[in-house]
Amino acid sequence: MTQLAFIFPGQGSQQVGMGAELAQNYAVAAAVFEEADVTLGRGLRKLCFEGPAADLKQTENTQLAILTCSVAALRVLGKHGIFPNAVAGHSLGEYSALVAAGVLDFSDALRLVHARASFMAEAGETQQGTMAAILGMETERLQKLCETTKGTVDIANYNCPGQLVISGQVEAVNHVVSLAKAEIGERRCRPLPVSGAFHSALMAPAQRRFKSVLDSVVLHPPQIAIAMNVTGEFAANANDIKNLLFQQITQPVQWEKTLHTITNTGITHFVEVGPGKVLSGLVKRTLPESSAMNVEDLKTLALVTDDYGSGKQE
Repeated sequence: MTQLAFIFPGQGSQQVGMGAELAQNYAVAAAVFEEADVTLGRGLRKLCFEGPAADLKQTENTQLAILTCSVAALRVLGKHGIFPNAVAGHSLGEYSALVAAGVLDFSDALRLVHARASFMAEAGETQQGTMAAILGMETERLQKLCETTKGTVDIANYNCPGQLVISGQVEAVNHVVSLAKAEIGERRCRPLPVSGAFHSALMAPAQRRFKSVLDSVVLHPPQIAIAMNVTGEFAANANDIKNLLFQQITQPVQWEKTLHTITNTGITHFVEVGPGKVLSGLVKRTLPESSAMNVEDLKTLALVTDDYGSGKQE
């Protein structure tokens, strides 16, 4: 049988209409949206399916919406007998991965993400920050630019070879971007439309507030291998995972290392579970000999079930 890794997207992959086709055609997907609405006491289903886009892109809505859509797609894959041998999620997506690994119940994941998103959004309002993608610059060189810039700015995402994201105070990020533009060209430096300096020290107020919520939730030992953002390595202990979730709010996402950790087990087939194809693209740029597909609607589901559905794996 082909061994599979499920990878789960983070903030930025949202779009109006996401999850609608799966929920309309699969009772298990519809049940996920129903559970989310009941747990949160709000109409998350309507927001995902109908928008408006302006509301969907707000951090406190986006994170819950992507989590719910990803878990709905996960449940549909399970109905087709498609299960992962390892999982990982990018930033917010780590919570979807924890549900897939049996570490978190979906309802607890919703509560944690609700608190995480709210605290991060509030920190973004009080600690003015931003983020920018830097393409084609060596990691060591970009780190040096960050270290020699006045203020708070550092690498927040190690996404794939040649794609890094910096995060920090607006003036500091803009300064690093201006220096990077002079070296690698303006088109390779892209400001990101975000509401805060995620995965930076500016998120410390959110991290402190999140601790009590995190401590109130029971985490279970993972039932399958899960690679974590902060280390890029597998974690097998529930207490270690809880500590890494706490750290993740202010620490960088080691995504490139995460993908290598998974492939070192012999897994070369990835399925991105949830809206968008961002992570599939990162797999292809990081691991060109591996395959990556995504599941977000009926068309993409059909492609995956053709390859990996019951009786298809050899």
